[in-house]
Amino acid sequence: MYAVVLSGGKQYRVQEGQTLRVEKIPGEVGDPAHFDRVLLYSDGENLRVGTPYLEDVRVLGHIAEQGKARKQIVFKYKRRKRYRRKQGHRQRYTAIQIDQIQA
Repeated sequence: MYAVVLSGGKQYRVQEGQTLRVEKIPGEVGDPAHFDRVLLYSDGENLRVGTPYLEDVRVLGHIAEQGKARKQIVFKYKRRKRYRRKQGHRQRYTAIQIDQIQA
């Protein structure tokens, strides 16, 4: 059994028991989290596709971690012009433990 959910403009394929890293959503560790925007649901035999979302399917879980990803270096350079800009970026994320897919 799996589902495809939409979060932060990205689509994720989720199963029960899986830990999913999505863009930061507000909440503390242990708080419940749910996805209402389910695009696709499969129970192993039947496949249901939403137009655009499935109304009667929800994915339930809880927040396992709030953190920052590894640092990405943004480096701009123009040759022969003495132009160099170095900047770092760490994207915030939320790790969600998927508990149940309700259909």
